[in-house]
Amino acid sequence: MIDVAAKNGRAGPFLEPGMPQPLGASLTSRGVNFAVYSAHAERIDLCLFDAAGRETARLALPARTGNAFHGLLPAAWGVAGLRYGYRAHGPYEPAAGHRFNPAKLLVDPCALALEGELVWHPSVHGAVAGNDGLPDAADSAPYVPKSRVVDPAFDWGGVRAPSVPWRDTILYELHVKGYTQRHPAVPEALRGKYLGLAHPAVIDHLRRLGVTTVELMPVQSFASEEFLVRKGLRNYWGYNPLAWFAPDARYALEDPVVEFKTMVRALHEAGLEVILDVVFNHTAEGNEDGPTLNLRGLDNLTYYRLVHQNRAQYKNFTGCGNTVSFDSAAVRGLVVDCMRYWVEEMRVDGFRFDLATIVGRDPSGFSRDAPFFAALRSDPALAYVKLIAEPWDVGPGGYQLGHFPAGWSEWNDRYRDTMRAFWRGDRSLVGGFAERFAGSSDLFREHGRKPTASVNLVTSHDGFTLRDVVSYNDRHNQANLENGNDGHSHNLSWNCGAEGPTPDAAVNALRARQVRNFLATLLLSQGVPMLLAGDEFGQTQSGNNNAYCQDNEIAWLDWRGLDHDPGLLEFVRRLIDLRRSRLWLRRDTFLKGTRRRAAARDIAWLHPSGREMTESDWQDGQLRCLGLQLSGGGYSKSTAEGDLYAVFNADEAPVDVLLPQASLGSSWRVLIDTAGPDPASASSSRILRCKETLQLVPRSTVLLESCAPGD
Repeated sequence: MIDVAAKNGRAGPFLEPGMPQPLGASLTSRGVNFAVYSAHAERIDLCLFDAAGRETARLALPARTGNAFHGLLPAAWGVAGLRYGYRAHGPYEPAAGHRFNPAKLLVDPCALALEGELVWHPSVHGAVAGNDGLPDAADSAPYVPKSRVVDPAFDWGGVRAPSVPWRDTILYELHVKGYTQRHPAVPEALRGKYLGLAHPAVIDHLRRLGVTTVELMPVQSFASEEFLVRKGLRNYWGYNPLAWFAPDARYALEDPVVEFKTMVRALHEAGLEVILDVVFNHTAEGNEDGPTLNLRGLDNLTYYRLVHQNRAQYKNFTGCGNTVSFDSAAVRGLVVDCMRYWVEEMRVDGFRFDLATIVGRDPSGFSRDAPFFAALRSDPALAYVKLIAEPWDVGPGGYQLGHFPAGWSEWNDRYRDTMRAFWRGDRSLVGGFAERFAGSSDLFREHGRKPTASVNLVTSHDGFTLRDVVSYNDRHNQANLENGNDGHSHNLSWNCGAEGPTPDAAVNALRARQVRNFLATLLLSQGVPMLLAGDEFGQTQSGNNNAYCQDNEIAWLDWRGLDHDPGLLEFVRRLIDLRRSRLWLRRDTFLKGTRRRAAARDIAWLHPSGREMTESDWQDGQLRCLGLQLSGGGYSKSTAEGDLYAVFNADEAPVDVLLPQASLGSSWRVLIDTAGPDPASASSSRILRCKETLQLVPRSTVLLESCAPGD
């Protein structure tokens, strides 16, 4: 190995001063420019590696501009595909927040690709085992992924982003690997890969389903936690990031950057947006006993929130050991640069932020005026991308649902919990059901926000699948090897009379009806609906509500589910088609319940007896059936915008419902009936008269549209 810091000759690779921006490894006509940030390092070495992982050169970055260390590796050596890493020199004083240790190879925080996986060897830890006051001198390079220089060239073929308005958006959360790993039409070599998601059979399913936007679970390069590896498990979900700029190589055949771009191009060409679930709140370095992999070794004091009284310890507002410090302008700049890269180079359409309260924290706590939010608004490349918050963390004041700035949408867990509780038959919930169904104005009306600020969900990756919500009362997480105690115990689920699979036909029929009730509620509600991949064909995880470590058949989608309930997929398609064709189901202003003209309100909430709900009705703890009438402006053959009347019966008994008078027309056509023999059918032949009594079977939903006589 050549140590150029101690060598004056230039027989091997050498560095010129280069430029301080952009950070990372940038391929140019003159070679590769390397730039890395550290406010407290004394020196940073660039280390080069061959294909076998052997370190071939160690070169001190020759220039420093402000807090950016930089150097240019001439084109004779600086080429695409070059493998590299950093070693940072400086004080090792954990109590003061410094953990520099040049024995530890560091992943470039701005690396565009990684090669190799983290191996849990004792040398990846920066301190001597059992003594945090002494740095460990063992070289970690053989066990740490190498950063790789990337050529950004790619032919996008003129394909442009779909740019779906928020009001028309239907989100679909999926896992890149799990979605195609068992797909029978995807060639075996492509299963579980970015290119598998780009396969025509997969795209055809997404298009025919009718969703507009796929939300990918984390694809930023990540590592499996040591405690999982010791158990023979691995991190499947990916919420343990190692390199924010780099698409994870596990989902690629050869080149993760090119293959990710190929996937995005194919999805865009099909009219589908791509949103990334990003994890900027913590890293794979964990707590004070964790490994030294990148940010900790480059500038621990800048990148992480440390306990003020003892900076050897980390504030843990994430539950994952450390918390990235958005107090730091350097951190905010790094994350903005990362997002800009994913938008401009990788062409993604937006981001869902895991534990998003972290990014809005300043020294006084969470604020919708936090500097990071201002930085996004001021960046032209990011000002109009879709931004979704998971609006909580586990730190003080961490639950911030409804408090993010205008322009953000938020995962609405109150919607999820209310709808689950309503449909399992909990009492005194008609008021909560109405508020959530109408867009959660109590949470989002302030500060110029819209119903589209609410991302409505009944299920997500975190918890039961929809089929499991109606099949299990309790979590069954034994496969996670934590004695079944991990995962949330407050599921608000109901097994319909039997725990897990059962031959009981009545239980299975009720479960099928409940699944349709949830889907109808979700896709008829105001706000932005989000489906969990596989819910449209009955995916189950056998009661596991925390499958984060199940990279196997427990979590991978079983496409045989399409045969389990053949009508379910058509039912979801029918609902999505109705939502797309009826403007009143996807407003971008809140419903007010006021008269639009003499005989019509935009929404009216109706008691089963046919009258408008009164204050005493809303307080009736026994009432579990509720109707609503949306005024579509009158019946029109050309626009299909007649009044809509939906009634939801979560009671265990049948309920007689008096059908209301429509603003125009004297009849109602049944569009959806979750208890009917064919719930997805338009039922165009089934016409009911206004003021007729309709008997709803227990736990069912009916949607009707007004029609003119003779239609």
